[in-house]
Amino acid sequence: MIPDVLEEACATRQALERLGSKWRILLVYGLLAGPQRHSELRRRVPGITQKMLTETLRGMEADGLVHREVLKERAPQHVEYSLTPLGKTLQEPLAAICTWATANPPNLPHSTTSTHEGSH
Repeated sequence: MIPDVLEEACATRQALERLGSKWRILLVYGLLAGPQRHSELRRRVPGITQKMLTETLRGMEADGLVHREVLKERAPQHVEYSLTPLGKTLQEPLAAICTWATANPPNLPHSTTSTHEGSH
């Protein structure tokens, strides 16, 4: 039976909303390699800002996907992030998405030339 993902109460819809951010998915991929510090994650995920990384990790922690461990209390504070057992369960579905993406590469957009622009 296929769930009705259009219904707000649908568990699948709620999961999609929790994982819908590209940053969340990329951070799960990054953390599959094991626990990492904030600066390591920022290097591994090009394009993410420090603010977005912090906000995304906090949200993932609140959702039970990421564990935050303070390794050193005093400044400069050292914090390490890792996937929780729940977060690790995403490895198989993400591997399936990778397999699908490899088998179905995106079509490149057709290029338009300037002779077609404004010709109507």
